[in-house]
Amino acid sequence: MSHSWDITPSEARILQEKLRRDVRIIPLNLNAIRYVAGADVSCMKRDPWLYASVVVMDMTEMKPVEVANASQKSLFPYIPGLLSFRESPVILQAWEKLRLKPDALICDGQGIAHPRRFGIASHLGLLLGVPTVGCAKSILTGRYDSLGEEAGSRAYLKEGEDVVGAALRTRANVKPVFVSPGHLSDIDSSVNLVCTCLRSYRLPETSRLAHRSANEFRMRSLYSPYDPV
Repeated sequence: MSHSWDITPSEARILQEKLRRDVRIIPLNLNAIRYVAGADVSCMKRDPWLYASVVVMDMTEMKPVEVANASQKSLFPYIPGLLSFRESPVILQAWEKLRLKPDALICDGQGIAHPRRFGIASHLGLLLGVPTVGCAKSILTGRYDSLGEEAGSRAYLKEGEDVVGAALRTRANVKPVFVSPGHLSDIDSSVNLVCTCLRSYRLPETSRLAHRSANEFRMRSLYSPYDPV
């Protein structure tokens, strides 16, 4: 599927309501995942240029096997709840450069833990047709009950009667991350995938390395004599 990115914020919200009907929340078989990717975007305030990295990692060793970068100007403003309309185009551009397409993608953002149940992980999952998981550093919507301080503690994230994700303590006495299924995954399997990708940091290796790669790519581009590509 595809759609135009040249839309207004009001049109974007309407599109989210439409596309959310196609999101499939089903268990993700972790045994079927050989390669998992992380995606992130780096930018500077008031600068229209966005710099994306997609890092593909081997699940058996949790080491990167391929990195793809892309940059482009975004004319869509930063608006909470509409992040995917700002960042997805440049992530898709990086994805297309990959020789090795991963079996699943962990996004720095929300899946269905979103006011319209359609965050960037859900959006990219539909566009790419691959299982996606959102792993965010903060809550966009929902609340959770008490969470243990030990690593591995989890509590479901709820909005009203809906369970939309989970708070996950990835390191003892460290702020949790917030995991939600994007597409072709469910809450428990999404949390399990994130846990599998953890090492010694708060964020899964996919997110941590994609974040670092995007920042490094931005800095190289800024100090290059050539325009970003």
